[in-house]
Amino acid sequence: MTTSIENPIETKGTHGGARPGSGRKKGGKNHISIHDLLTSLETKTNGQKYEDLLVDDFISARNDGNREMILKYHHLILNKVMNNLARIEVTDSEDAIAAKQAAFAEALAKFTGVNTDTETE
Repeated sequence: MTTSIENPIETKGTHGGARPGSGRKKGGKNHISIHDLLTSLETKTNGQKYEDLLVDDFISARNDGNREMILKYHHLILNKVMNNLARIEVTDSEDAIAAKQAAFAEALAKFTGVNTDTETE
């Protein structure tokens, strides 16, 4: 950036930075939302929901014997379903939890220099 005595306003070079007139205009609408897109789709399909349209198109591809489209629908549907089903649940026994708590407490004590011996004389 450069400044001069006659022009105290900083000017930027031609590399990088904002450009005059670039970007969304003031008061311009935001990007399309999924809600608005699905609402518009329902309106244009006489109230049919996207999921119903997807199933209808899948059945149509099966009835037409279009194997390429059938595979695409399988991938689309399975990717959605598997994302919702893929959850890993880890359960530990009480002994395992107690061992982890003891190990953590010991490591924390070593780190902070606190003596964990609670024996009284």
